[in-house]
Amino acid sequence: MNHRAIVLFSHGSRDPLWRAPMEAVAARIGGQHPGRPVACAYLELCTPTLAQATDQLVAQGAAHVTVVPMFLGTGKHARNDLPLLVEELRAAHPAVRFHVQPAIGEDPRMTALMAEIACEVPSAEIP
Repeated sequence: MNHRAIVLFSHGSRDPLWRAPMEAVAARIGGQHPGRPVACAYLELCTPTLAQATDQLVAQGAAHVTVVPMFLGTGKHARNDLPLLVEELRAAHPAVRFHVQPAIGEDPRMTALMAEIACEVPSAEIP
């Protein structure tokens, strides 16, 4: 077990299709970094919660957990809810180091990729 784990954290939805992109990111991490534990976690409307996903990773031996907020920006959930949840995690797992990345959409690489995708010519318009 790799002692460094990743939790992809997002809002959540009752619609299982909504979770497909998050799960695809987790699968890609698993494919590119075999042995690096990764889990998806959700704020509400579906499971696992951040606490449940972290409990599972810690039970598997994770000693350092990086939480990646899968939000386009630092809104209410990333600014207010997530810090409180991470403090609860730190209290529940005092031997584990937690790191919270900035919202994924604020990374300049993500901004550049979204702009590139937005500027693509739809395939129906290509002669």
